[in-house]
Amino acid sequence: MAKAFQCSAILLCVVLVLLISGSEQLQSSQGETLLRIQRLLNYPSALSSWNSTTDFCNTEPNASVTVVCYENSITQLHIIGNKGTPLLPRNFSIDSFVTTLVGLPNLKVLTLVSLGLWGPLPGKIARLSSLEILNVSSNFLYDAVPQEISSLAALQSLVLDDNMFADEVPNWIGSLPVLSVLSLKKNMLNGSLPDSLSNLDNLRVLVLSHNYFRGEVPDLSSLTNLQVLDLEDNALGPQFPLLGNKLISLVLSKNKFRDGLPAEVTSYYQLQRLDLSSNKFVGPFPQSLLSLPSVTYLNVADNKFTGMLFENQSCSADLEFVDLSSNLMTGQLPNCLLQDSKRKVLYAANCLATGDENQHPISLCRNEALAVGILPQRKKRKASKETIAFGVIGGIVGGIALVGLIYLAVRKVKSRKTIKRPNTRLIAENASTGYPSNLLPDARYISQTMKLGALGLPPYRTFSLEEVEEATNNFDTSAFMGEGSQGQMYRGRLKDGSLVAIRCLKMKRSHSTQNFMHHIELISKLRHRHLVSALGHCFECYLDDSSVSRIFLVFEYVPNGTLRSWISGGHAWQKLQWTHRIAAAIGVAKGIQFLHTGIVPGVYSNNLKITDVLLDQNLIAKISSYNLPLLAENKGMVVHGTSSGASKDLSTSARINQDQKVDVYDFGLILLEIIVGRSLTSKNEVRVLKDQLQASITSDDTARSSIVDPVVRRSCSDQSLKTMMEICVSCLLKNPADRPSVEDILWNLQYAAQVQDPWRGDSQSSEGSPVSPAIRPRLHITIH
Repeated sequence: MAKAFQCSAILLCVVLVLLISGSEQLQSSQGETLLRIQRLLNYPSALSSWNSTTDFCNTEPNASVTVVCYENSITQLHIIGNKGTPLLPRNFSIDSFVTTLVGLPNLKVLTLVSLGLWGPLPGKIARLSSLEILNVSSNFLYDAVPQEISSLAALQSLVLDDNMFADEVPNWIGSLPVLSVLSLKKNMLNGSLPDSLSNLDNLRVLVLSHNYFRGEVPDLSSLTNLQVLDLEDNALGPQFPLLGNKLISLVLSKNKFRDGLPAEVTSYYQLQRLDLSSNKFVGPFPQSLLSLPSVTYLNVADNKFTGMLFENQSCSADLEFVDLSSNLMTGQLPNCLLQDSKRKVLYAANCLATGDENQHPISLCRNEALAVGILPQRKKRKASKETIAFGVIGGIVGGIALVGLIYLAVRKVKSRKTIKRPNTRLIAENASTGYPSNLLPDARYISQTMKLGALGLPPYRTFSLEEVEEATNNFDTSAFMGEGSQGQMYRGRLKDGSLVAIRCLKMKRSHSTQNFMHHIELISKLRHRHLVSALGHCFECYLDDSSVSRIFLVFEYVPNGTLRSWISGGHAWQKLQWTHRIAAAIGVAKGIQFLHTGIVPGVYSNNLKITDVLLDQNLIAKISSYNLPLLAENKGMVVHGTSSGASKDLSTSARINQDQKVDVYDFGLILLEIIVGRSLTSKNEVRVLKDQLQASITSDDTARSSIVDPVVRRSCSDQSLKTMMEICVSCLLKNPADRPSVEDILWNLQYAAQVQDPWRGDSQSSEGSPVSPAIRPRLHITIH
């Protein structure tokens, strides 16, 4: 009996040893996987504490790294790098990295933010079949979102923000059954939004801002759980989207919406944030929006809202910010907006009876309101077959009758003597502005949202001289960056630790600060994703007469070098690939478009050079030098395209068109260097290369391939390269009138990016990939 008990005890010990060793082996296997991830990420500082003895399941979590285990298996992995982490080295393989991640098969939550990951996201990420949350934002991932993600049945949150994903939002996105958060902001996604979005019954957050989407927003009224919708900075419209009434935040700013607001907007009782700015909304402004019970932020600036405001209108007690600027409203500003000193209220450029100088005459708003048309609201119903049939028959009969009436009218006119009538003009045209009528609908002041940090920047402000001196260590030589025609430039660090670039201008004329305020107003509006944005200014004045001796302009600091250094200069170890070059070109074009039409008056003839284009930590292109009137006047130059003085429409229109096409030519030079991959040293070299490009467009892909930079020769599709060449040649045409508009350039650059999307370098034939029909080129190049 004792012997049997002894044998049982021994057997139990053996089993326990095997179980313990098996558990340690599993833990060791996943620990090795984490250490391999550390190596593949090039040993980031966030993982500096990891080593072969680390007990990963029992490490203390922090803001950068968290590992969560359940039953000796890793279920959550969070790695967050430093903001602005550059690309991982050239030998990094995103495929090998994801293959390693698959070695953690029980992962439910995966967060990989700001780690410098680059390349197309491999479809094998879907082998992590238990994933519930996937966040790979702020990296350099490109190409289409892999279709394999559609197999992740448990996925609840998909965040791909601030990458370079391209192509359209895939239709399969609607097949994710429990998806509640979808965020794809700050990418290169384009095309129309899929109707399948309406299938995401559990969706609570939908963020698609800062992309290139266009067309109507699909019907989202069935998404009864949707609380946050952000579509900012696309080309969506024209009609207001159909939505549920449980929204907490709705942002539609900087799109192409241009109809009236539907009545149901005033029933969004849970709405806290509403931003409709920088569109072309028309019709009466619904004043009841001011009294929505939960609203705290309301921005309808830069539209064409009409109607009369009343002093006795009530406001929500929680309302903190209101911007009614640049509309066509009349009447009195509601008293409730002015009663709370903490409430920020903006209402310039309307026709309100406020006694302020920043209001238009009431006649202007009345005349403009007459010229505004409202599109009919969409009805959620389908026409019957009988209705369609009657409509067709009615259309045919009506068409015949109309032709008959036109015929009779023409005969009647011919039989009468010609009567001279005075010239008439549309009510919408405002001759006194000095801008062409085709520019007026699109030229808008930058919205107040940007000033409040929509770009991730602090609000524009006035700096004290002490702040500027402290930031530059009293203008120490170590902070000096250089001197050019636009003043001295210093690098500075503010008290909050942020780096800035400070331009110092010595004034040649004696003026008070008030004389410079119209210049400062323009500079304060230069805040855009693709400009080196202004953060503030500082005046230094003489003590005797208080006139300005120096002006300091404070800009954001962009640390990653010039576009030229990433194409034809240094950085030989990591030159920009073709997809990144297209993205940079799109960024420059969007920056030019903003300078021309994003502020009034526009800024033209900017003398753009590739060395004036800087790249930030995420390789976003930013124009660093533009034609500021303050700089030009201080040098005694004439400023084109920025004068607000009255002149004849024809001469002003011709001058602005001419100045726009100067910038288009300069953009062509930048595009030429992007294509050939080397610096351009003379006008003759530009002419020769342009002729070579023009000849290769009508030749074969071999001829085009021989011209392009060898670094990207094997990675760019022929159709994408051909489109870029066509844009470049058209921008460099001798006659400015023959050069394309910036809008046409952007259209075709996006097409070049789209046809590049399916391209996978060596895996395709030399003929490239098929052209997607979603975007078609608009440029028509005449080959002489």
